[in-house]
Amino acid sequence: MASLSKSPLVQPGRVRVLKEGKKMPLGQGMGPVVYWMFRDQRVNDNWALMHAVDEANKANVPVAVAFNLFDRFLGARARQLGFMLRGLRQLQQELEATLQIPFFLFQGEAEETIPNFVEECRATLLVTDFSPLREIRRIKEEICKRVGNSASVHEVDAHNVVPVWVASQKLEYSAKTIRGKINKLLPEFLIDFPPQPCPSKTWEPTNHVIDWDTIIEDVLRKGSEVPEVKWCEPGEHAAMDVLMGTKNGFLTKRLKTYSTDRNNPLKPRGLSGLSPYLHFGKISAQRCALEARKLRTLSPQAVDSFLEELIVRRELADNYCFYQPQYGTLQGAWEWARKTLMDHALDKREHIYTKEQLEKAQTADLLWNASQLEMVHHGKMHGFMRMYWAKKILEWTTGPEEALSIAIYLNDKVLGCSSYFFRILTFPNCSLQYTLCYI
Repeated sequence: MASLSKSPLVQPGRVRVLKEGKKMPLGQGMGPVVYWMFRDQRVNDNWALMHAVDEANKANVPVAVAFNLFDRFLGARARQLGFMLRGLRQLQQELEATLQIPFFLFQGEAEETIPNFVEECRATLLVTDFSPLREIRRIKEEICKRVGNSASVHEVDAHNVVPVWVASQKLEYSAKTIRGKINKLLPEFLIDFPPQPCPSKTWEPTNHVIDWDTIIEDVLRKGSEVPEVKWCEPGEHAAMDVLMGTKNGFLTKRLKTYSTDRNNPLKPRGLSGLSPYLHFGKISAQRCALEARKLRTLSPQAVDSFLEELIVRRELADNYCFYQPQYGTLQGAWEWARKTLMDHALDKREHIYTKEQLEKAQTADLLWNASQLEMVHHGKMHGFMRMYWAKKILEWTTGPEEALSIAIYLNDKVLGCSSYFFRILTFPNCSLQYTLCYI
């Protein structure tokens, strides 16, 4: 199983071949297709899972899903890892009950655990989620080197409505420059999902037990500095309830006020509440867009505003991280932004606060303190207040480099959502308000 075959389930443009393996005759010692899941943690509406099952059925081999638990990856603590693992526990149950696909959980370095698993089960195809982050891309490059010559590696963008490499082949300057490109491609990619296929051949591995209680307990203990929050239920079923629940679903109960209330911190119900689920791939952005589009005749302005944030602004962030190798640093900002920042780097500051003072919300600004404490204790901050929060960090530190470093640290420690694009845009005097994590 080497070259990418055209599939009626998944558009070829959504799949990239990272490594071509040697062709092998069907049925001669071929192991399962392995799907390395990490960014899109769901059974339903998952193009990567569909691609893995489709390719496995063509080769008459089983499918296995593997997940590697990074220890404190990108600063994650109990809050993020607990939410993620509880959702994965539900995912394993549904995956094995409905599709008879085994789920494997590894702990360690993915560049070691994933190739080892591919080799052990003699897989000839590894399917992976897409991520624009350089660390994940580095790991994938290493995995491609370590898997055997007979194994191919396919990458599927199931996170974006329009795959990032299809939407644009270059770094986009703003939402204005990418919006037209994405909208032109929506008829091709914003389509209904086909039914999830079942594997034609199943695999029941021996000695396959995951001690979820011990793993979750260990994660919560190690990351206890940032404890879990109770307002956000884990799992993809909870995500669908936030989107379309009968009691408080966004589309069923709160959509009509989205365009008028989403930038008002005094009206938190004006936001969708989908951000943590989208971030961990518990729900598909494409599913959210499809369901919202059905309601456009009832609330056209609200639906258009929601789709702008859900599709254009989110995918602009992926474009930035994918095409800007220096994201997360001032060198990754645009030249005019760097010039503005450096021109004012030596301006006199009324207050200078340390990272520790900012983390503990020990400033003279009660509004900023309240926003910081909301993030610390409740794991969220209204998108409108994040603009104020980040700009104040710039005002209260010795320079833009320190400000950016502190903003990344504070954000990732308690939220775990690496919105590098948001933070780069927030520091200059930029009129673009970006809400990557707070749709």
